[in-house]
Amino acid sequence: MIDAVRALAPALRDAAERTERDRRLAPELVAGLADTGVFRACVPRALGGGEVEPALLVRVLEEIARADGAAGWCAMIAATSGVVSGYLAEPVGREIYGRAVVTGGVFAPTGSAVVDRGSYRVTGRWRFASGCQHCDWLMAGAIVRDDGPPRARLVLFPAREAEIIDTWNVAGLRGTGSHDIALRDLLVPVERSVSLSDDRPVATGALYAFPVFGLLAIGIGAVALGIARRAVDELMALAGTKAPAGSRRTLAERGVVQSQVAEAEATVSSARAFLLDAVGEAWELATRDGVIPIATRARLRLAATHATTAGAAATDRMYTAGGGSAIYADNPLQRAFRDVHVATQHVMVAQPSLELVGRVLLGLDADTSML
Repeated sequence: MIDAVRALAPALRDAAERTERDRRLAPELVAGLADTGVFRACVPRALGGGEVEPALLVRVLEEIARADGAAGWCAMIAATSGVVSGYLAEPVGREIYGRAVVTGGVFAPTGSAVVDRGSYRVTGRWRFASGCQHCDWLMAGAIVRDDGPPRARLVLFPAREAEIIDTWNVAGLRGTGSHDIALRDLLVPVERSVSLSDDRPVATGALYAFPVFGLLAIGIGAVALGIARRAVDELMALAGTKAPAGSRRTLAERGVVQSQVAEAEATVSSARAFLLDAVGEAWELATRDGVIPIATRARLRLAATHATTAGAAATDRMYTAGGGSAIYADNPLQRAFRDVHVATQHVMVAQPSLELVGRVLLGLDADTSML
């Protein structure tokens, strides 16, 4: 998978401006990513998926994002959405995931569902549906209201059933096409729904002992690190040729730039090491015990959040070191700067994640359902 992604990287880089202009991945790029297997990386092998170790997923997403942040983000969403297949009864999982499909959607339960003769009648609107235009199936969170207490379920439905509302006019990650999606009175069979908090996975592999939201968070961290690595690459290429106005020395010969490059390299490499260490610890517990304790889940979230903020910090240094050249539309540094700062806004790696982890570390009561 790593080799396939690296082979595709030049095409992703060459298409980056078009991807941003069109606010979506071109069909040939979607097909290329599908061929690498990344979209089905978290689908059980029993359904024809990769069922990969999370550390491999981190490395793959990092490589894709290094080529283009938007492509990395779309790959991350599709890959992590695939883990839902491990919660579905085998016939339903095979119906949806038993062939080469791309899935995506929104976990947030901003819709409503009413029980109707063995189905849920779902209505709602969901923001941030990344890659919705190239998905075959979508999923969306909804609050079920019946005779019992309200409860959240994630419902799956063919993408053609959803209305896509063009809202994605944003600062960065423009190529992800993260528009709103909407449903109105769509009947979804109950068996095409899961609760990620209450249901137990049907799949028995170690990957399905991994926390779903933790997997999403480390994917975001991997994308941020890939974007930062691209920023370092671009600054190093620029530094060897650019001489600032009024100077005969190139950027590479200036002490301040040398320090900025060294700091960025240390920032990215150390954050990556922490992320892979936390992933490795959690994976060892998942394979050995089939259970990952809260303390380890908290460390996993901390490593993912740190990777994202560290990726942004390193990108900032490279953007600053690039000077006036970095602001031009044809310079990938400005796109990396914008893309990584959109990644930092995701709820899985935003400031409240640090507060939650801090409460766990301090032994305070905390709502750990999202860990």
